[in-house]
Amino acid sequence: MPFSRIIGQDGPISILRRALATGRLAHAYLFEGIEGVGKKATALALIEAVFCGREDGCGTCPSCRKMAARQHPDLHLLEPDGAFIKIDQIRDLQKELAYRPFEAPKKACIIDGAERLNQAAGNALLKTLEEPPGNALIILVTAQVSGVLPTILSRCQRLHFQSLPEEAIAAYLTENGIDGEPARIAASLAGGSMKKALEIGKDTALGDRKQFLERLSGLSLLEITPLFSAAEELAADKEKAMELLELLTSFLRDVLLLKGGGDGIVNADLMPLLEREAGRLSQTRVMERIGHVGEARQALLRNVNARLTLEVLFMRLAKS
Repeated sequence: MPFSRIIGQDGPISILRRALATGRLAHAYLFEGIEGVGKKATALALIEAVFCGREDGCGTCPSCRKMAARQHPDLHLLEPDGAFIKIDQIRDLQKELAYRPFEAPKKACIIDGAERLNQAAGNALLKTLEEPPGNALIILVTAQVSGVLPTILSRCQRLHFQSLPEEAIAAYLTENGIDGEPARIAASLAGGSMKKALEIGKDTALGDRKQFLERLSGLSLLEITPLFSAAEELAADKEKAMELLELLTSFLRDVLLLKGGGDGIVNADLMPLLEREAGRLSQTRVMERIGHVGEARQALLRNVNARLTLEVLFMRLAKS
């Protein structure tokens, strides 16, 4: 993928283009920013340009075709094995980087999820970052820079990737077959992430959102079984639970806007449900709910028991 196909990241891409043009490419980069804004795509585009020998990959030479297929022998991709990137993975990578390149001017690797390097793996990586073997290019990618070891941060050139504008996301969704209202809603709910927008834009995702919000609005402490059932079902898929809690926060924000007569409502397709909640909840109660959802999200991020966290949240939301 050439740089020209990456959306909304002109800043970091211009820095990389200048480095390529002047021959001053750093040996280690850290690309940071939320999920789904083009960090890994930019890393691949940079490596493609280096391997191609141009300021942007041509897309047609054998090297570029191998990069497009992720089959270039001098490209190495490293991701977490389970919850973490482990020391054995780093040692295997170090062995690969120690060999001479097969075809390209240098070897290159992308470490995706750098915040998930465990302590031993991070320490093992430090010397490689300081003195890459054979002038290798190492690119670390993270959506949670606070979780990356400070010693690793200090040895990389950091590039920040911005959240994408809603207009750019909506235009991309429209070009890729998600038209009209679903594209607008997905772009608004995505929080600047193209990856999230594509997931939300699916018909099933929007349907799940509506079903989830309607189900929550019907919870009652007088009927505890449906409440516990909802918590059990959602706890089975933590990633989906996090996404739905983000959507719930957006919905509650819209309730506040509706009560205050403000513009910018995102979930306009759920207006009857918004009006019902705005009519029965006070502004203070809506703010309390937003706080409860935020606490639950933080608990899930800390790997607190998901089912218990959701049961507590749903009991709080069930109060009128």
